[in-house]
Order: sequence, then C-alpha cells, then structure tokens
Amino acid sequence: MLGEIKGLNEECGIFGVWGHPDSAQLTYYGLHALQHRGQEGAGIVTTDGGQLKLAKGHGLINEVFSENQLEDLHGHASIGHVRYATAGDGGYENIQPLLFRSQTGGLALAHNGNLVNAQALKNQLEGQGSILQTTSDTEVVAHLIKRARHLPLEQAITEALSMIKGAYAFLLMTEDRMFVANDPRGLRPLSLGHLGGSWVVSSETCAFDIVGATYEREIDPGEMLVISDDGIDSIRFSAPIQRTLCSMEYVYFSRPDSNVDGKNVHASRKRMGKTLAEEAPVDADVVTGVPDSSISAAIGYAEASGIPYELGLIKNRYVGRTFIQPSQELREQGVKMKLSAVRGIVEGKKVVMVDDSIVRGTTSRRIVKMLKEAGAKEVHVRIASPPIKNPCYYGIDTSNSGELIAANHSLQEMEEQIGADSLAFLTTEGLNESIYQGEESLKHGGCMACFTGNYPTEIYPNTMHPYEKA
Repeated sequence: MLGEIKGLNEECGIFGVWGHPDSAQLTYYGLHALQHRGQEGAGIVTTDGGQLKLAKGHGLINEVFSENQLEDLHGHASIGHVRYATAGDGGYENIQPLLFRSQTGGLALAHNGNLVNAQALKNQLEGQGSILQTTSDTEVVAHLIKRARHLPLEQAITEALSMIKGAYAFLLMTEDRMFVANDPRGLRPLSLGHLGGSWVVSSETCAFDIVGATYEREIDPGEMLVISDDGIDSIRFSAPIQRTLCSMEYVYFSRPDSNVDGKNVHASRKRMGKTLAEEAPVDADVVTGVPDSSISAAIGYAEASGIPYELGLIKNRYVGRTFIQPSQELREQGVKMKLSAVRGIVEGKKVVMVDDSIVRGTTSRRIVKMLKEAGAKEVHVRIASPPIKNPCYYGIDTSNSGELIAANHSLQEMEEQIGADSLAFLTTEGLNESIYQGEESLKHGGCMACFTGNYPTEIYPNTMHPYEKA
C-alpha cells in the first residue's frame, strides 16, 4: 500500500446500514470505498433483529470476505470497519467491529480515532475487576457501557461517551438499534445518508456514491443518533464546542471525491497547491505530483505558477500490500516497485515535485533520487502542508517526535537530507485559508496539532503514541 511508502497511516474507516435487506453487501461495497483508510483488517457485524453475527479477518476487503461469507451475514442492518493496525496492535482480537455478548443482549462497536485517556480508564476498569480482552481503545467503551447497566441503553452510552476523551467516530449496534456518535470536537469525519427507506453512515461521503446513497448531513460534534425500525432520533451528549476537524483529512487521508465538513477534498487540495505556488515559487520546467494524494495539489501549483503539469511519476497499481524483498539492496529500492519516474518527461528538466507531507524523509529522498536518476536536471520539492513536528494522539500513526525529520532538523538540513535543490512547505496560515477560505471557522480552524503542537484536547501524562509503547 502507498502508506508503506509515505509513512502516514490513518487508523480506520467505518460504515453502517440500517433498514436494507442486503445490508452486508452494501457494507462490503461501502468499506471497499473506504479501503484507503485501512488495509490490514476488516470486519462486518449484521443483525436480523434477533441475533448479531460477525465476520472479520486480516487483509483487504476482498481478501477477508468471500461471496459465501456475505450471504451468511443475514440481516437488515450492519456495521463495518477497515483498519490500519498500529504497532503492537495487530492481533486478530483487535480487528473491529468488536462484538460482546451478555445475558441482556449483544453489542457491536466500530471506532475511528484514538482516546487520549484510554490507558487511565483501562487502569480504573481493571482495578474494579474488569478483564480486558484486547489492547484496543474501543473495548474500554464497551466496559463503560456495561458498568452503567442500571441505566437505559441510550443513557448508558452517553454516560460512557462523557467519560472518554480524544477523537472518536463511533458506530454501535445491538439487535434492534444502531447508535452513531461523533466526539465533541468532531476530530474525525462522519456523515449520514439515505438510500430509499434505509439509513447509511460513513466516514467519508465517497462511499455513498458507491452504494447509490444520497448525502443527508454530517453528524454534529457531540451528537448521537439512535436509528431503529421506528426511525431516527438525535441526542446531544455534549455541549457545542468549536469543531477542530483533523486537517490531515484534507491534506492526505480522505479521498478526493469526498466532501468533508461540506468542502470537497480535491478542490481544497488544489487550493493548497495554488497557495503553495504563491508562497514558494520556483523557476522550473514541469510540475509533477506524487501519486495519489498529491495530484490535486500539484495541479493547483501548476495552474497558479503557469508551469505545465506532467505525469512525471507513475504509480504501479498492481503491487500488493506486501511483496518479496530478498535482499537489503532490493529493500532500499522498494519504492521503485510502486513508483516510477517517466524519463521522457523529466529528463533534462527542472522539476517541481509536489507532495502532501514529509514524515521521516526517507520516501522523499528516494523519490528525489529516482527523478534525478531519470535525468531530471533539478528537483525542487514543494510540500502542500506545514512541517510535521509533533506526534498525533488522535489516531494517526505519525511516529514519536524523535523520528519526525522536521522536529529535529532545519529546513536547510532537510533539503540536504532528501537531496532536493530546494525545499519549501505550505504555511499553517496558507493551509487554513486553503481549506476554509476566510469562513468564520478560519478563526479557529481544524486540528493542526501535528504542525503546531497546539492540541485541542488535554493530553494525559500516560498518553503514549502507539509507536512509543513498549
């Protein structure tokens, strides 16, 4: 997967259907549209009104589910999940949705995000006698709900949600109801759509197009929807807080055909490229983007600069998630298995290489080297986001700050390390303006903690990034 090259991975995507006889099949296709958000595991839970049924496994959607498996997942409602496994978190038991059964009925949970107080809650629960079966943050929520069993289920869930902190978009399902919740700051995207008389929920709107659903609205921060055969109700479990949607959804994670917070991702990335061209112009012959998430920004850079856009880099779409690398030399050249420079385009040219981000710098160095080996006279690297200097605690696998190149090196040092003739990043002001275009929300903007270090929630002392865990 390209994430192996680029060094950034989002933890997961969620999708749910209520009120459709082919709910499992719809969820399969919805998850397929969200495959870019997680490629190491997938699962679907269905309900027929009387029983919850689960199927899950490691791999891509088409590797996990066969046609026969989908036919066995009977039911008019389902929730599904695709995941990227963070370090130490790749076991089968952590693949979602998680399914819990008790004498009072079943509960399935699917979660996109990361809870910053998960470890503190785990310590508290274990001290009170709970036995945790996974290392997933999601299981904490199930235990909190069950501990409030004296309350009606809606109240038990809202009580649990009031105790957790961080980023979360949740799908929860019992035999007869589905619950949809977004954290009070709306750090992760989550949208509602309809398909005839059915309700559909997805991390991204692109999945609605795949299954033929119509976009209805975003789930508001601090809102929980309760969906059943009786209809849909909205419950607010948190007072309104200024939304701080993760800016990396626009920069990298979301598909370009998705709309996030009412803004088209492709259009936002084009504006990032245009702003980058204004902030960091360069004398060059061609502009090229690193496939796939950087193409939109590269087009924007080309339009604003007047430098022609060309396909100077081609992605090999037939390489699997993993491939045999029998020697260190081949491992070092692994990027060539997935990207190729087009010699006929870059040879003898001064090239502007537009990318969405730099994490460790390894990939940028290899791509710059590849372009120069293909005959590029100069390679000027332009990054359509600010330097990533801080770890993310909300569900992105940016490594600890010791491994982030921008956290430990000056701009000139980074330029030298990746072998570029020049290097420039989009400013935080430029990113905010590109996304929000002077709207009222520009005063606050999305979450830019990985760029600025200003986290929108409290970061607990025992909060550790997955890569920092023992």
